[in-house]
Amino acid sequence: MKSSSLVWTILGVIVAIVIAWFLVNILFSVVAVIFKLIIVAVVALIVFLVLRSVFARRDG
Repeated sequence: MKSSSLVWTILGVIVAIVIAWFLVNILFSVVAVIFKLIIVAVVALIVFLVLRSVFARRDG
């Protein structure tokens, strides 16, 4: 193996690691936002149901 080929291989590995690092960070950010939206939707649904039952008892 030539030394220039070894240098390009090492640089390729470093570039691949850097790209993978950014992609994983973006993926985790997207997953965190989706998870947060799901939690907000569930809590909002629970609050809505509680408020609806409170006002239904008042009217009834």
